[in-house]
Amino acid sequence: MTTPRDLLIVSLDVPSAHPVGQGDLSLALAGAELIDLLRAGTLTVDADRVVPGAAAPEDATEPDDRLLREAGASLRREPPHESVEDWLWRRGNGLAAAYHSGLEADGLLVRQRHAWIPLRTGRTALVDSPARSRAAVRWRAGDPVLAGLAAALGIHDELAEDFGSLADESLVTVLAAVHHAVAELEAVRQRRSIEKAAFDNIWRG
Repeated sequence: MTTPRDLLIVSLDVPSAHPVGQGDLSLALAGAELIDLLRAGTLTVDADRVVPGAAAPEDATEPDDRLLREAGASLRREPPHESVEDWLWRRGNGLAAAYHSGLEADGLLVRQRHAWIPLRTGRTALVDSPARSRAAVRWRAGDPVLAGLAAALGIHDELAEDFGSLADESLVTVLAAVHHAVAELEAVRQRRSIEKAAFDNIWRG
């Protein structure tokens, strides 16, 4: 299993103060991919720049980690390399839906059925599986990377700037960028909401 999949499972399994938005989740999943690729040697983080490393994506990931291999293959190899935050916005586009589909394809996430509604509904539920158990163990152990990513989604009470025992500056850089991007997305939502309200008021006249 990968950090993105563990994060998705945690987002579905652990109660949060508010529903996790798909945009927020997509940004956090893109950050989780960076962290796994960083740990595998597929890339390094130089200041805030994502620099491809020596390990090829297919060598650094499990055979079934299609999305993570895809992420590694999409790294921009020619300078100037993109910033961590630019990566989050580019790679994160629609990423939550892609990981949801992956869990469904592997039978880890199923569409719920009701006796009085024979067709599948739009709601999904995790099934009991080794993958779900591993994610739960990692969560209960207080894994600082998983906790830091979850904090950006409002799942964890940890302060945004506190990443526990992490000593790797590159990991801290990625986590901080995820928190900043999620906060920026929320600011955009609020601004649009205010603009819409003002526009509606004009028409109410």
